[in-house]
Amino acid sequence: MTRKTFLFPLMMLLLSALVGCGGIRYSHVAPEAKDFHPKRVGVLSADVGTYEEARGVIDQIIAGVLVDTKWFTDVVAADKMNNRIKSSEELQKVFVDYISKLRAVNFSDPDLSRKLGEMIKVDAFLLVNVDYWNYTKENDDKVAKVVMGVKMIDAASGKIMWNAGHHEAEAYILMKPALPDVAKSLVKKMIKEMPH
Repeated sequence: MTRKTFLFPLMMLLLSALVGCGGIRYSHVAPEAKDFHPKRVGVLSADVGTYEEARGVIDQIIAGVLVDTKWFTDVVAADKMNNRIKSSEELQKVFVDYISKLRAVNFSDPDLSRKLGEMIKVDAFLLVNVDYWNYTKENDDKVAKVVMGVKMIDAASGKIMWNAGHHEAEAYILMKPALPDVAKSLVKKMIKEMPH
């Protein structure tokens, strides 16, 4: 075998490996998700942690990207979800109990999830957390950076059908990119991986 006939296939293999590395940092799809096709999806208000400037903004971005996919017959945005939850004491209690269990012991209670889905009239809901939303430096480059995690939960069973995490960083020199624009790019990449 000549050097040329050996190097060409090797180079093609390396090139195809590099091209195939375009996914997101973390994405876990439950085996049951292959048969999971929700029609109505609700977006719960994002947990923004210390990044108050992301509050409300990320919720609108996620709902907008979901609507643009045309995968669902109805997308209930976080503000509408909040209004529904606030309108009923019983729903508030179910919501608080469900979220408390999920955050405290990482348990998606199937009974509470089902009740929440029935009361809000959704088949699935998304839980979003913003882990970073700021301007920073990476390798001496100034970047606008957003880091997020998303869980898609089947309301009927409480099963976490999809759990993903990713980040987006856009380098700049003088003009800072708007963090909502960086977030929108990130959300689009993540939603492509979501079962539907």
